[in-house]
Amino acid sequence: MTLLTHVRQALTGVADPSRASAMQAYMKSAMPFLGVTAVPRRTALRRVFSEHRLDSAPEWRRAVLGLWREAEYREERYAAIELTAHRYYRPWQTLYTVPMYEEMIVTGAWWDLVDEIAVHRIGTLLRLYPDSMRPLMLEWARDGDLWKRRTAILCQNAFRDRTDPGLLYACIEPSLSDTDFFARKAIGWALREYAKTEPAEVVRYVNHHRLSGLSRREALRNVPVT
Repeated sequence: MTLLTHVRQALTGVADPSRASAMQAYMKSAMPFLGVTAVPRRTALRRVFSEHRLDSAPEWRRAVLGLWREAEYREERYAAIELTAHRYYRPWQTLYTVPMYEEMIVTGAWWDLVDEIAVHRIGTLLRLYPDSMRPLMLEWARDGDLWKRRTAILCQNAFRDRTDPGLLYACIEPSLSDTDFFARKAIGWALREYAKTEPAEVVRYVNHHRLSGLSRREALRNVPVT
């Protein structure tokens, strides 16, 4: 059996079909859900991934994209994302994974599929390979695809005091005039995360740039009023 078959069987075994329609409606997803919530999903997938180890980085990338492309249920795409993060395959997080993640971002095209990749996969690659990833993020920040722009904005969200503000602002700038909710939300979220270590700098930035009301509120949500 293929890895997809094992994954589908494991997810079906812990699914609660009565939840499926509500989960699909909440996520505004054209792809149906099986009805598997996060905890049982992760438990089931850990078992499957432990029992079916992949032997090489190319095989792992093919398996991830196989799960992604052939998914019939949204939880199977969540499984593909979790496979990218499995501890067995951490050494294989290299620049060779960028095309895989780019495909997942562009074809996923929704926050529940994109944001984990943006913050914890592309962000990891930026930390490991800054000389290659920095110019790529600047390129994505100006891309016609909303979700690549959102990824560029969010990729430093877990960096805290290691955030490169010049890169952050350069990735935000092309989207400042974007009226899309997800672009505006991303700007505010990224600035809010940076404000956890540099609140005064975020206040300065917000006060000197024309942000949407949504971006401004999100950026300053946890900044003490003085």
